[in-house]
Amino acid sequence: MEEMLAGENIIITHNEAETREIAENFSGQLKAGDIVCLYGDLGCGKTTFSQSAIRSLGVKDQVVSPTFTIVHEYDGKVPVYHFDVYRVHSEEDLFELGYEDYFYGKGICFIEWAELIEELLPENVFRIYFEYTDREDERRIRFEYPGN
Repeated sequence: MEEMLAGENIIITHNEAETREIAENFSGQLKAGDIVCLYGDLGCGKTTFSQSAIRSLGVKDQVVSPTFTIVHEYDGKVPVYHFDVYRVHSEEDLFELGYEDYFYGKGICFIEWAELIEELLPENVFRIYFEYTDREDERRIRFEYPGN
C-alpha cells in the first residue's frame, strides 16, 4: 500500500484488506456531526470502506449495505448513519426520510453515491473518490477534507 502522496491526499490500494485498513485509520478523525460522502463506480470499494469505518466507530452490529432501505442506523461511540442513495429517485424521497435530522444531527453520516444528491449536501463534508486504475487489482482513493 502506498502512503499518501505529497500534497495530494491520494492512496492506492491493491486489495480489500488495504481498503479496510485505510477506512479504519480514517475513521479515527471523525466526530459527531461529520458527513462522509463516497463517490465512484459500482464495485470500486465504497461499501467496503464504509463498513470498515463504521465498525471502527464502535458499532457491534453487522454492517450491511442499505441499498434497498436507503439508510441504516447504528449505535457506536456516536450514532452512525449509513446511506446508499443509488435508488433514490427524487429529493422528495430523502425529505420523507427526514434526511436533515441525520445530516444535521449528532451522529456521523456515510453516504454512498453522494453525487446523486449533491445539491442537498452541506458545504463542509468529507469527500472520498474511488477510482479504478489501469491495473485490475488497484483502486485509487482520493480524499478531500472539509475546507479544501
